[in-house]
Amino acid sequence: MDQPEDRGRLSGVSLARAASRIPPDVFFALLDALVIATAYTALLLLRFDLDVPDSYWKGFRLFLPVAVVVHLLMNRLWRTYGPMWQYASVEEARRLLCAGFSSGVAVVLLMSWPPMRVPLSVVLIGPVLATLGMGATRFQSRLFAFRRANERKQGLRVAVVGAGEGGGAAIREMRREQQLGMTPVVVVDDDPKSWGRSLNGVPIVAGIDEIDRIVHEYEVHQVLLAIPAASPDLAERVASGATRTGVPVKVLPRLGDLIHGHASLRDVRDLRIDDLLGREQVEIDLQMVRALLRGRRVLVTGGGGSIGAEIARQVAEFHPGALIILDHDETHLHDAAHLLPPTTQQVLADIRNRELIEYIFESMRPDVVFHAAALKHVPLLESHACEAVSTNVLGTVNVVDAAVRCSVERFVHISTDKAAGPISVMGASKWLAEQVVMLRKPSNRKFCAVRFGNVLGSRGSVIPTFQRQIAAGGPVTVTDPRMTRFFMSTREAVSLVLQAAASDDDGVLMLEMGKPMNILDLAERMIRLCGHDVDDIGIEFTGARPGEALVEEMQGRFEVLQPTGLEGVVSVRPVSLSPERLEEVLDQLVESLEHHDDATAGSQLHSVIADVTHVARREVPAADAELA
Repeated sequence: MDQPEDRGRLSGVSLARAASRIPPDVFFALLDALVIATAYTALLLLRFDLDVPDSYWKGFRLFLPVAVVVHLLMNRLWRTYGPMWQYASVEEARRLLCAGFSSGVAVVLLMSWPPMRVPLSVVLIGPVLATLGMGATRFQSRLFAFRRANERKQGLRVAVVGAGEGGGAAIREMRREQQLGMTPVVVVDDDPKSWGRSLNGVPIVAGIDEIDRIVHEYEVHQVLLAIPAASPDLAERVASGATRTGVPVKVLPRLGDLIHGHASLRDVRDLRIDDLLGREQVEIDLQMVRALLRGRRVLVTGGGGSIGAEIARQVAEFHPGALIILDHDETHLHDAAHLLPPTTQQVLADIRNRELIEYIFESMRPDVVFHAAALKHVPLLESHACEAVSTNVLGTVNVVDAAVRCSVERFVHISTDKAAGPISVMGASKWLAEQVVMLRKPSNRKFCAVRFGNVLGSRGSVIPTFQRQIAAGGPVTVTDPRMTRFFMSTREAVSLVLQAAASDDDGVLMLEMGKPMNILDLAERMIRLCGHDVDDIGIEFTGARPGEALVEEMQGRFEVLQPTGLEGVVSVRPVSLSPERLEEVLDQLVESLEHHDDATAGSQLHSVIADVTHVARREVPAADAELA
């Protein structure tokens, strides 16, 4: 037989279970009813100085239940029951105000019924007071959290750059997510009309050029750049002001990701040199690119390299019928595939193996080929000319010939600015590879070579080298204080390559690289961006390495540029070999490779460039040469 204490314990559990099954909105409705009744009753008592005549009590006892029901119905109608109020925003507040206004109108209309004798002041002020009370119960967690945050002022004190949507979203999340340990204390923006106002309760005080003063005045620990797609000039101004005070700069994730919950302030990143060197993005004709790639079989050689992997990533966004990445480096191929759809096919092969490349093309039958496989390091190839010829020239011959045999519709060869008036083994090998593409392509298909300069952050390039040297405490090594280079982000370069591939243009194309960047200036900016003084890290000049030019050009002396109709892409009319001369040069290079003769192979590459330049100088009219 159950003991009394057991029965009591069971009944308590049953009550707890029953209570857990009650929807949370029922408790909100009961709390609302209490708030409404209290508001109207308090107003009635105050109206008569706590001495309410019996005639008004009689009408009020009839009026109050009706008023409570009206408010609850309007709350239900405007969907104020349901939201998680600890995360409530302006939308939830708007609904509550609309419900309060609707209730007020309904309550006033009730006064036309004589039995409800209630003072007019109670009827008019009651809905306002009741709505304020219901709002306080819903927003109290956020109101008190905000007050606690302001009282504590704990964590990083953040200066937000940008008084737009990005800045507003960042401030809201800092306030909402206390565990981030970030407190917005000031906003800076270049719009003078916003100065003296506030953004979500944070004062907007000055322009971006006053960041260094603001950091000291407001005891800022971190600067947050909250302007989506900030221009390089703006990013440079933010970086300059912050680094002068030794305060780090962080960059907000994309605004769309932040607003829709795909990213948070935990995903802020450091300001990178890419942000300072990037350019205004060129609009890409996505429809044109989609028409080329959607449903097609696409092969990318060198798919494990910096450029090839980015080509594969962007191609995948257009849903090709098949995506195939080919590379001779197992590790790079494996790593690149991790960022691609699982259906991507990986081919471990060397483009120098002619029979294997022919077999791969025959079995996979690609429609579009991006040929990005190449050796690219200028100083190293100066003493390894045979390797440059074997990969950059004869490897390209193998890929082009296989593409021709398998009726590839579109072939894009990734070239380099070093092929314009080449002075290095690497540049000469890439120029000869362009000649292979131009002279061996079928007349009825689109084959092109696309030139561009250095891409930011590619493996072995100057920027990662500088980053490692700065992290190690210096010094940073610069070859020559006069040296300049063109830079472009990998994503922008590849986007333009895809657009060039989708166009009707063929031959040699060139991406507009903008203004060249002085390498010494780049090194100094990177040192300051990392929060160091240039003198503390130090810069050493090592002298130009073999094959390096102080100033690189995108256009050779006797080459002529022509517009293409594509933004960011121009056509190059190069000086060309005859088909017969090309075959002769290739035969000579094969013979040098058979004897592993780097000196002769390098000499042959430079010799063919000299011969073509001599012929061009003799044949190009003086006026055209001057124009070129």
